[in-house]
Amino acid sequence: MMDWDSWFKRIEDLVMLHSPSGVEGEMTQFLLAEFERLGVEVKVDWADNVVAKIPGKDRSRAIAVTAHKDEIGAIVKRLKPGGRLEVARLGGSFPWVYGEGVVDILGDRRTLSGILSFGSRHVSHESPQKLQQETQPVEWEKVWIETKLSQEQLQEAGVRPGTRVVVGKQRKQALRLQDYIASYTLDNKASVAILLALAERVKEPALDVYLVASAKEEVGALGALYFSQRHQLEALIALEICPLAPEYPIADGVAPVLLSQDSYGLYDEGLNRELQQAADGVNVPLQRAILSSFGSDASIAMKLGHVARGACLGFPTQNTHGYEIAHLGAIANCLEVLVSYCDRL
Repeated sequence: MMDWDSWFKRIEDLVMLHSPSGVEGEMTQFLLAEFERLGVEVKVDWADNVVAKIPGKDRSRAIAVTAHKDEIGAIVKRLKPGGRLEVARLGGSFPWVYGEGVVDILGDRRTLSGILSFGSRHVSHESPQKLQQETQPVEWEKVWIETKLSQEQLQEAGVRPGTRVVVGKQRKQALRLQDYIASYTLDNKASVAILLALAERVKEPALDVYLVASAKEEVGALGALYFSQRHQLEALIALEICPLAPEYPIADGVAPVLLSQDSYGLYDEGLNRELQQAADGVNVPLQRAILSSFGSDASIAMKLGHVARGACLGFPTQNTHGYEIAHLGAIANCLEVLVSYCDRL
């Protein structure tokens, strides 16, 4: 089993890889190399999922474990004179969560840096920023990215409507807080770390086990839907973050969370019971919860009839979709539950 220092290092490396929905190449290339290094059969499918396969003794049956490799951010709407970019949300992002600061603009030919800008504070009611100080939230329609480049320079780098924008790498560096890790994009880079650890630990399962680093989850679970439509799966288990909030009976710490329901519908109680038994078998405590304003590869695939049995296993996380904080022990325990589950198949 990996120690928590190793968990931190692996996740620290992953969060530095940009992967906004639909432009996930950095993560894709890294994962291909890692799965190949581990000696696991791997490919990239037409939906840009990275699919690793651990062959089972019974090749006629299969399950899948997914962890999405995309992150939220922004998308360029238009280029303005003076090097300003107008942007819109990509996934569940909010500009006030990021604050003013460095963002990376992923041009077709070159990555540029810019400043997410909200305008000056020392203003009167003649300026729209005054309302943001007093009564209105900061919205994407009211902010911009400052580059100080000409339109020709932006176009030369391949910046255009549709270009993705993410938090700059100089702001993404993970921080160790005792037994916790803090960083942007723990959703879902920490889950991808669990997926890689599964490839190390699961050997000769009873049936085929697909480890799917799914694409474009933040914009509708598009990768997982493509995959689940084309494979006959007995179960699909999604790895996720779980929000810590007063409205949910979820405690911070080392205990993972198993969901019964989210915004897309119910998870499978039979599969949840099997995961609970797997957790009990390795003495890992599980918390149970239902969530609102939440969905996963599994619940979306179940809702559309792509899989009959879905589950979502997650780790408690503060500041979800922001500068997230999670206990390394909860992340490590998700792995132990899934290894135990695969051993029981």
